[in-house]
Amino acid sequence: MIRTILIGLSLLALTACETAKGAGKDIEKAGDAIQGAATDVQESL
Repeated sequence: MIRTILIGLSLLALTACETAKGAGKDIEKAGDAIQGAATDVQESL
């Protein structure tokens, strides 16, 4: 029984890590887009 619980918790932890990793990549892409837009505006001034 304890083994089943530990396996379930391990799978839950791995899923959470992958979700956080995906969110980090999305945030990074958004930051890159904002930085690119800011650079374009700065160059046009």
